[in-house]
Amino acid sequence: MYRPLLIALLLALAPPEPAAETAAEKGLALFTESDARDRGWGDGRADLEMLLTNAQGEESRRSLRIQSLEVEGDGDKTLTVFDSPRDIKGTALLSYTHALTPDDQWLYLPALKRVKRIASANKSGPFVGSEFAYEDLTSQEVEKFTYAYLRDDAIDGRPAWVVEARPAYANSGYTREIIWLDQAMYQPLRVEYFDRRDAPLKVLDFSGHQQYLGRYWRPARMVMTNLQTGKRTALTWSNYRFRTGLTASDFDQNTLKRAR
Repeated sequence: MYRPLLIALLLALAPPEPAAETAAEKGLALFTESDARDRGWGDGRADLEMLLTNAQGEESRRSLRIQSLEVEGDGDKTLTVFDSPRDIKGTALLSYTHALTPDDQWLYLPALKRVKRIASANKSGPFVGSEFAYEDLTSQEVEKFTYAYLRDDAIDGRPAWVVEARPAYANSGYTREIIWLDQAMYQPLRVEYFDRRDAPLKVLDFSGHQQYLGRYWRPARMVMTNLQTGKRTALTWSNYRFRTGLTASDFDQNTLKRAR
């Protein structure tokens, strides 16, 4: 006759079940872990080929190189320089990504021989005629977005978490992004972008990932497709190098004019 009472007492004394993780908490945790796994590479360089395809299928090619510097307590610094074709050779973009304050970006135009600062209100504009916006070219710091886990899915047979990310910074060209985060690499496999009217705008697909320094995953190819215009920009990455000795002095505005 005392057994039900004893069971009730034990249940009352048992520690409470932990609260279920919310969609926002899970989304933030996934991208916090992704960020943690990608720290410590220091600096890096890579070569790229950019292939632009218009709605009629006509193509044009550009070659460029990029160098990046990891900054403790802040976002990365990145310098992108075009080597061909001749009409844009020497064009260079310098980006300082920040976690909580507006990013700083400067564009050097060799034809004008001057450095142009990219205003925060113009970050959603296209980068030298490509389907990548200026805001796409800065490092995606965790603090720049709010997150919500949506579901599990797969891309080309690779299990992925699907997470919605909403920009927490001003003047973004996007209301939100839907990101497929690979469950093994913790790297994005696909990003869907929605414009300021919340209509589908672009899709970015990543492929050909390889691991460097035994830890860091990088894609060999990125393809940005504009769903509204039919245009496409493909970036093919090669010759990744890390810890090459770059310092902050390699990422100042004077570097823009020397980067040829």
